[in-house]
Amino acid sequence: MAELPTKAQLLDWIADNPTQTSKRDIAKAFGVKGAARIDLKRLLKELEAEGHLQKARRHYRDPDKLPPVTVLTILPPDRDGDLYAKPMEWHGEGPEPRVLYVARDSDPALGEGDRILGRLSEIGADDYQYEARLIRRIGHNPKKILGVYRKRTEGGRITPIDKGADREWQVPPGATHGAKDGELVEAEQSSPRGKIGLPTARITERLGDPSAPKAVSLIAIHQHGIPDDFPDSVIEEADHMKPAGLSGREDLRDLPLVTIDPSDARDHDDAVYAHPDEDPANEGGHVVWVAIADVSHYVRPGSALDIEARMRGNSTYFPDRVVPMLPDRLSGDLCSLHEGVPRACVAVRMRLTAQGQKIGHSFHRGLMRSVASLNYEEVQKALDGEPNDKCGPLLDTILKPLQTAYLAAAHARDQRQPLDLDLPERRIELTEQGEVKSVNFKERLETHRLIEEFMVLANVCAGETLSMKRTPLLFRVHEEPTPEKMEALRETAQASGFTLAKGQVLHTRHLNKLLHDSAGSDLSELINMATLRSMTQAYYSPANYGHFGLALKTYAHFTSPIRRYSDLIVHRGLIAAHRWGGGQAGKPDGLSPEDIDGLAQTAEHISETERRSMTAERDTTDRYLAAYLSERVGNEFTGTIAGIARFGLFVKLDETGADGLVPIRSLGNEFFHHDRDAQTLMGADSGRVIGLGQRVTVRLTEAVPVTGGLMLELLEIEGEQVKSPGPRGGKGGGGRGKPMGRKPGKARAKTARDKTRDKRKVTRKRR
Repeated sequence: MAELPTKAQLLDWIADNPTQTSKRDIAKAFGVKGAARIDLKRLLKELEAEGHLQKARRHYRDPDKLPPVTVLTILPPDRDGDLYAKPMEWHGEGPEPRVLYVARDSDPALGEGDRILGRLSEIGADDYQYEARLIRRIGHNPKKILGVYRKRTEGGRITPIDKGADREWQVPPGATHGAKDGELVEAEQSSPRGKIGLPTARITERLGDPSAPKAVSLIAIHQHGIPDDFPDSVIEEADHMKPAGLSGREDLRDLPLVTIDPSDARDHDDAVYAHPDEDPANEGGHVVWVAIADVSHYVRPGSALDIEARMRGNSTYFPDRVVPMLPDRLSGDLCSLHEGVPRACVAVRMRLTAQGQKIGHSFHRGLMRSVASLNYEEVQKALDGEPNDKCGPLLDTILKPLQTAYLAAAHARDQRQPLDLDLPERRIELTEQGEVKSVNFKERLETHRLIEEFMVLANVCAGETLSMKRTPLLFRVHEEPTPEKMEALRETAQASGFTLAKGQVLHTRHLNKLLHDSAGSDLSELINMATLRSMTQAYYSPANYGHFGLALKTYAHFTSPIRRYSDLIVHRGLIAAHRWGGGQAGKPDGLSPEDIDGLAQTAEHISETERRSMTAERDTTDRYLAAYLSERVGNEFTGTIAGIARFGLFVKLDETGADGLVPIRSLGNEFFHHDRDAQTLMGADSGRVIGLGQRVTVRLTEAVPVTGGLMLELLEIEGEQVKSPGPRGGKGGGGRGKPMGRKPGKARAKTARDKTRDKRKVTRKRR
């Protein structure tokens, strides 16, 4: 008979053979037979009692180790893009082990929250202890919920903060995570919605008071998953950076470059300078310099800073804070072109004719020193004849030559006819406590257009140079609108009494004519918004499909590497194309092979992060506007009907530009026909027609800061009072008032459209 193994031998065997840990497997391994099995069982029980083993379904395992097959929850990708997993059960006394998920080519794509049955292999690496292979997926990404928790007798409910959410979530008593009544919480779905009752959720994180000052942007940051904390490794890397010197650079410190930015700008990533071209062959021409912060000198491919910047994709801007792409040591210091401080830059020197046509350009990697940090308003006043002490000495030598060069470039732009949208930008001012102080529309100055035009020219130069040198890059692509979107815009224009030509190759000049025709009318903003909605969304791509909106064949983002990763890639491309080389601590800072191999994935990723930021910024604006207007519930406002839907109409308020909903149920007890093509609602009994662009007076009935939702009551259309209706389906005649008239232009457009529709019906019958 074989001797019984010692306790140490048993533990070693179980550790080395995690798939063969039943009592039968152990007995077979050590040759234990007959009555000796009783003694083996006693040894195993002693090890279990001592805490060295844990018995589960007739198998023994070390409680401080994971079983060979276990259920795992996939965690978010780390900053290197690797997926780690969290074991659903861990009974050990030490810290929970890290598990790296290793996917095969045939495995399905997994995301955060997916639950899998995984086969584990113990690795014992420095940063993780196990590798997991997929056996099968046993659960999908649970739905994430962000909302306000309302406590009940047992458990509670969550009211989502999304405007479109139409249901609450039940929270069982054991799943509240200690949340208090009225707190903002994050939760995940724990069971599907049944035929009866609400779906259930469990709270995973408490976020505090949703009405607290400055909580609005925090809601957006959390809701959209925008990373707002830098890892220690990234901060440490940034803090160790030293200012760039002159080595390997052109000395541009004698060029009187200036920065012109908003008065509250935290960083300055572009500087400009212009002077007459001294070449007699270009009489009346201009030389324009645009210098951009050389971020690539500090953010090298594959570094912690680079990995973090790529993951973020871009900076995100809120009224009360900025979530930057780079730590402040770079964005607000070393990469910011501060006045009087030597700063590394990549500059482009452009030559323009007297008519503003670009006839040549060259790129330079240099060291510059800004002679002044100026803001748009003071420069505009100086050009208008009211210079302050700072702008006065610069007026004749720097500011006026910039204006002269801009006017020439603007002439060339007008010949090209990029899309000329006129959409005023709202500016929300906050108090120090984070409450809304005022909502205004930003004034668009000539100085804004000056800087914008020079930045567009610099971006064109970057795209052209890299294309000519056959260097990989990311283009900024804006494809032309689809025929379906153009038809929708055409319908909106006709319903508003305007015309958009049909049956020809679409150019921006056709859209500009529509915008010009509506300019100065009450419908101008509506036509501008409808035109904007008809556009496709711009995106990044390693392939060049042109930029429809700017009417340019080649366009790449180059001018904002502090806040856009796309621009950093273009900078690296320019460094590689010109063989400039060099970088912080002598490490390469040009386009790396890894950058090139992942260009398509990078383009897709940063296009997504850009959309994420835009949505978060828009949601935040809506919530601030709702908070601002919440104290004026019951007040009357004027506005324009900006949207028609089956469930109601959207009104854009004149004072703030906020959008509110007039629910169709509030229009009375008559049925309203929704014509999606004509963008109208027509009362079945009264004949009242409600359409786009009509001027209205409304009463604010509800403003919900947490969701950003505004509810309105319709009082007047085109100056005619709307009779107060009874509830839909109720008693009282309210909805049968005098039919509302249409403007002659709209009536003609509707008659023509009806005739066209009738012709189509006849043609279909003949077919």
